[in-house]
Amino acid sequence: MAPPKNAPKPGRTLLALFAIMVVMAGLAVWQGQTKPKLGLDLAGGTTVTLTAKTANGKNPPADQMNQAVKIMTKRVNGLGVSDAEVAKQGSNNIVVNVPGEGQGRVVNLIGTTAKLQFRQVFATADGRPTSGAAPAPSTSPSKGTSGKNGSPSPSASASPSGSASPSTSSTPRGRAVSGALAAPTPKPSGSASASPAPSSPLGQPSGQPGAPAQDYPGVTDKAVISQFEALDCYGDNRRAPGSNDPNRKFVAACDQDAEKGQVAKYILGPVQVLGENVSSANPMPPNAQQGQASWSVSLKFDGKGAREFGAVTTAASQAYQQNPSSPQAQVAIVLDGQVVSAPSIREGPITGGTASIDGPPDSFNQRYATDLSNVLKYGALPLEFKQSSIDEVSSTLGSDQLTGGLIAGAIGLGLVVLYCLFYYRGLGLVAVSSLVVASAITYEAVVILGEGMGFRLSLPHIIGLIVSIGITADSFIVYFERLRDELRAGRRLRSSVENAWKRARRTILVADAVTFLAALVLYFLAVGGVAGFAFAMGLTTLIDVVVVFFFTKPMVALLARTDFFGRGHPMSGLDPRRLHKQPQDASAAAARTTSQEA
Repeated sequence: MAPPKNAPKPGRTLLALFAIMVVMAGLAVWQGQTKPKLGLDLAGGTTVTLTAKTANGKNPPADQMNQAVKIMTKRVNGLGVSDAEVAKQGSNNIVVNVPGEGQGRVVNLIGTTAKLQFRQVFATADGRPTSGAAPAPSTSPSKGTSGKNGSPSPSASASPSGSASPSTSSTPRGRAVSGALAAPTPKPSGSASASPAPSSPLGQPSGQPGAPAQDYPGVTDKAVISQFEALDCYGDNRRAPGSNDPNRKFVAACDQDAEKGQVAKYILGPVQVLGENVSSANPMPPNAQQGQASWSVSLKFDGKGAREFGAVTTAASQAYQQNPSSPQAQVAIVLDGQVVSAPSIREGPITGGTASIDGPPDSFNQRYATDLSNVLKYGALPLEFKQSSIDEVSSTLGSDQLTGGLIAGAIGLGLVVLYCLFYYRGLGLVAVSSLVVASAITYEAVVILGEGMGFRLSLPHIIGLIVSIGITADSFIVYFERLRDELRAGRRLRSSVENAWKRARRTILVADAVTFLAALVLYFLAVGGVAGFAFAMGLTTLIDVVVVFFFTKPMVALLARTDFFGRGHPMSGLDPRRLHKQPQDASAAAARTTSQEA
């Protein structure tokens, strides 16, 4: 008799599961990581102490310190489940412990203030200091002409390398903020209406002492003008004093990164949009169709931010329409007092409430875009911090404690195996095989998560994995007992396999769902090691469902077709005579108890 068309095919199910395991193993090898990463308590890591800086030199307010701890914790958690520890120490220190050596990137990410500002540009120049000499006017400079010393004289179009004096055109730093923002602005004709260019080599002050001072249209703060002219952006410190203060009307600022060895400096106007008005920030890959060669960070503003960003881009767009070479056609994106980019607004105001930040492909890569989006996503720190110390520390538990934990887990697993073999006999081999498959999938998942999301095995994680052994064994027991009940009722083994599964799978799913929900709630409400325990327990609960559905049940269905199990061998664990004897003995004992009570 041919089997029905909708009959289960356990062989195909097992092949699918093993194919998934092979793919997971290949993914781990492709990632270059074949061993789980260990947490701070098992492998040591990096410890950094951050000290808050205040204007008056006094201790910062406690609420600001607590807010900084929360933001730092969110930032490091945004990198994955890494069991990093962020704690306040004293009144002005925050200690951050990050698992693994060489975690400078994570430390810098955590300690970055991430104050984001959008300001309109009022002047640009090459990043070298120009203080002490005023630029001499030039009537019609053009590329290829020579100065007094015979060196090429830059054209009137501004670029970080094109003028040591303030310029009225956009710079190559004017990268796109969205599709409505410009690529490089067209160069103006070399006429006297453009800003004067120096007649001396790049980086050297031009003009003669006593020459007329350069005009800075719209800039009313003479102190900022002096600071701008004296500013040297080619030094180690590119953060100009006061450039990160949102309350200052005008500030001088440098480029954040050098582009082909060139650094620009700017005079920026009042803050138009603050980073606190950014509702979301996400890294975006390059898009060749839109001419986007590097990674970028996509920003979305809240209602207030969208209105303010629309206003500043409207002003910049109007300035561009009046004079395409005007620096006021640019909107600078300032992060922690440095200009990330300063694009020109060419195609009208941007009122959709979105923008993007990008940069040179060599520096604005996936890692930088991801880190920048993380620090912007969780908000700016209320205080500025400096690194007081940074040290590599050894594990706090050591190999002895790890060995002890693994031995305890091996003993527990061994007891479960012995019980299954003693009570279920041949059927117990299915339970043992299921545990082996579950362990293999768990190991592969931990390795992949370690490389993909920063998951690191700590002692709480290992405890969670060991505890889940009992949860996995419970699922097998529920199914096996349902199967034995069917056989006790006198049904054949092959039909009992399917009938028992229909009754058992609901119980298994309900039990695993309750465990997973408990782990989920514990993970989101707890911190540190407790959250790690919850994560491991939730992960293994999901793996338990996969193993029971895709290995345990199909394996039992295949074994039911063999003579050893199908004919009920005494060592199979499915001997009908032994199964029928158990309820008879129980009934006799119950009858004797009833007669004694009577």
